[in-house]
Amino acid sequence: MDFTLPYSEEQERFRQEVRSWLETNIPDAMKDPIDGRDFTEEQFNWWREKNKDIASKGWLYPTFPKEYGGGGLSGDQETIIQEEFLSAGVPRGGFTAPFVLPALLVWGTEEQKQKFLTPILTGEAVAWQKFTEPQSGADLANYQSKAVRDGDDWVLTGQNVFVSGKGPSPDFLYGPMVTDPEAPRHRNLGYFMVPYPSPGLEVRNQNLVMGGDQHFVFLDNVRVPGDHLIGGDHQGWQVSMTSLEQEHGGRGQAFPRDEELDNLVTFTKEVKHNGENLGSDPVVQQATMENYLVAHIDGLFAKRTYWMYERRVEITYEGNLSSVHSRESSLLNSARIRDVMGMSALLGTKEPGVPFGGQQEVAQRQRAGQNHAGGSTNIAKVVLARRIGISRTKERPAPTPSTATSYGS
Repeated sequence: MDFTLPYSEEQERFRQEVRSWLETNIPDAMKDPIDGRDFTEEQFNWWREKNKDIASKGWLYPTFPKEYGGGGLSGDQETIIQEEFLSAGVPRGGFTAPFVLPALLVWGTEEQKQKFLTPILTGEAVAWQKFTEPQSGADLANYQSKAVRDGDDWVLTGQNVFVSGKGPSPDFLYGPMVTDPEAPRHRNLGYFMVPYPSPGLEVRNQNLVMGGDQHFVFLDNVRVPGDHLIGGDHQGWQVSMTSLEQEHGGRGQAFPRDEELDNLVTFTKEVKHNGENLGSDPVVQQATMENYLVAHIDGLFAKRTYWMYERRVEITYEGNLSSVHSRESSLLNSARIRDVMGMSALLGTKEPGVPFGGQQEVAQRQRAGQNHAGGSTNIAKVVLARRIGISRTKERPAPTPSTATSYGS
């Protein structure tokens, strides 16, 4: 079964341009380490500057509008950029949690787009998403952190956990705050861009098994100007849903890649057992082929949604279907990798004789934790049920740049 996509001569020329630039400009010492815990502050600072160069070529956020610092490129070009960046071991996305980008495009004023969106798209600023609270986890409607109006400003107090972000700190934190405790759920929130550093704002690292890119956030009477409120002071839920539409799979993925699968197939071909390739064992064959087929189905779901998004086709359940499938299938695939590779799947990057530099052990640690990201699998199933009409309630997708603006990115 061939899952490869054909490219035109023009597209292949663009691929060679990207590949040549990466070979010339990215030293091996600055490439992404296999284990994210080995990513140094020196690398972070180097990439903060290099991302500005990448943005100037239109490759940091390829399909976003040029007037705000994006590349204005096609979806095919974004696919090629992702392929080449991943193959070269180059970090993508400028360290910003990208879910703020559709929120700013849909809900931001022109002044707010210039103030917040442009610095992110040009690589000047990094933004992290502060959604999860310690007492309510994925229940965003049970938000407790508060924003109190004080003249033209807002004063923010609260805390968050599991805030994802690479590097020591961002330039902005974004997310909802309760602006009206008396209003009903879904009508009581505002959505803020919070500058970092700010007096009363603290970011602490969470040292987790899956890595060090998670953080605590504490807000103690943090003052932000009124123009840092995105949307109305009772529209934070709606703005957040535009963010979450992408986090729940609603933009798809141009080039979904499964390095664990590639390594598993190589392992079964090269490792010897009883004088034969490990893959000659019919049980190993079955487990490997299940992973191969499931992983590519997952990739096709993501590509379908990406195609729909770029073509401005209405997306209802497709992104959520991709999200649910990926969450469940990735856990099963990880278990089969352990079955096939045995203890080799659990050898860390510094262990002698570790295959593939330890990539599979890093993936094993990350998998369970990542399945709780973006609202957990149960939340994803609830959203999917509502979209396909088998829940007690129904819901329509939140507005995105593909459906609510003239921009398709």
